[in-house]
Amino acid sequence: MEQNDQTRKDENFMRKALAEAHEAYKAGEIPVGAVVVCRDRVISRAHNLTETLCDVTAHAEMQAITSAANTLGGKYLTECTLYVTVEPCVMCAGAIGWAQIPRIVYGAADDKRGFRRYAPQALHPKAEVVGGVLEAECSELMKDFFRSRR
Repeated sequence: MEQNDQTRKDENFMRKALAEAHEAYKAGEIPVGAVVVCRDRVISRAHNLTETLCDVTAHAEMQAITSAANTLGGKYLTECTLYVTVEPCVMCAGAIGWAQIPRIVYGAADDKRGFRRYAPQALHPKAEVVGGVLEAECSELMKDFFRSRR
């Protein structure tokens, strides 16, 4: 596949993850959204629910992985791509690794809590990671959220 085609697909699916992040924002959740795509089709979409569920593990990625596994009827997501608006944390990276997701695309880096800083080996060894897709939009949404909280 030509790089421009993949870039267009990545941006399209990241926009869907951003729509989820906006839903989180409206609900008072930290605005992180995620979608899982299998064979160019969104099979799950989710956003942070940590406040709603009073559950520190209810990150967008965790919700999306669980939903995708239920949709596919199995715990391994070996033909899927995870799109998430912010770099996954260590917990989510571990789940992504256990689910054997081969491709992870994120928007904004998380220099304070992201997996690349603390657990760069958490993903499957052959996983492809693409960062910075629609980075400005993803980052601005997070900044807006935290500015509104201060």
